Amino acid sequence: MEEEHVNKVSVFFFHFAGRLNLENRLQVIFTRGKGKMESKVTRQRTLSMYGKVLLLYNGNAGQKEVEDVLEVITGILVSHTDEFILKRTEYKGHAEEICRDRGEEMDLVCILGGDGTVHECVNGLADLETPPLTAILPGGTCNDFSRSLGIPQNIKKAAEVIIEGSTAKVDLLKANRRWVSNFVGMGLITTASENIDAQLKGTFGRLSYYLSAFKTIREAKPFRYSLKLPDKSITDQAVMILAANGNYIGTSQLPALHDKLDDGKMNFFVLREAGLSLLRNFLQSKDLNEWDRENPAFDFAEAEEVEISTEEPMKLDMDGEVYEQTPVKITIHRERMTFIKGEIN
Repeated sequence: MEEEHVNKVSVFFFHFAGRLNLENRLQVIFTRGKGKMESKVTRQRTLSMYGKVLLLYNGNAGQKEVEDVLEVITGILVSHTDEFILKRTEYKGHAEEICRDRGEEMDLVCILGGDGTVHECVNGLADLETPPLTAILPGGTCNDFSRSLGIPQNIKKAAEVIIEGSTAKVDLLKANRRWVSNFVGMGLITTASENIDAQLKGTFGRLSYYLSAFKTIREAKPFRYSLKLPDKSITDQAVMILAANGNYIGTSQLPALHDKLDDGKMNFFVLREAGLSLLRNFLQSKDLNEWDRENPAFDFAEAEEVEISTEEPMKLDMDGEVYEQTPVKITIHRERMTFIKGEIN
């Protein structure tokens, strides 16, 4: 068999892909042929780390920036695959559709994007009978779930972690009909997400989240809720309720009774009072075993299931996406998907 060569990726590939008009989307199939890119190749199968790989990326990102990032990623991954497919999302919900339609034929799905893109892809993959191995390449503002997985925030290092091939089976939350990788929240956290100025987000990145949070804390109003846990029911007032599967929100590490993503439990928090000092103390307490359990402003628990209702329907923030509302039943599904992982602290 003749020696095979790894393709050198260049911007030319993207123009070539446009002329191919594959499924009317940006789709480039890289195969390890004799120094050239071919849309279809029939050859003897050789030993590769991954067979068929799909890389999804956000079509709303700047073209030049995306091309530069994709060149770095593909330059690392292509030589370790038999077939490499690029797809650009074209509208909200498109990533979910692609994952649902194409996920089961893939050996690996790579998600280049932020928490919103990850949320879409997880909802397309988690319902599959056999979800493929999934990797996150952080390309958003906060990239919180990738942090929980120990993925480096440098894109080159994140791609190299995929080649290292360390994996972890990970729990997922389900909030009514929707899958959630990182968190479900209501109250203060939802208002903070809605208050983010899109222009500030593009200019200042994660600083925009902190500015929004400061504004939200000053304006936070308590709401009445009823909460049902497996061992107790609670009716009270709060300014924020949070069910967390991951360990980060807005790049800040959450306090936790556990740091595992496969233990079949969510961390559940209720914040009864608004205040910058209280929220700061909450985020600085990395171990909830050190928290004052008698503090009337705060409550927490580990749970496998929780039901929440409110006097008036309240919007839910799920992985940074606000589009559902209470009442909500949140359940944890143990080891629902397998992800590439880095070094988890």
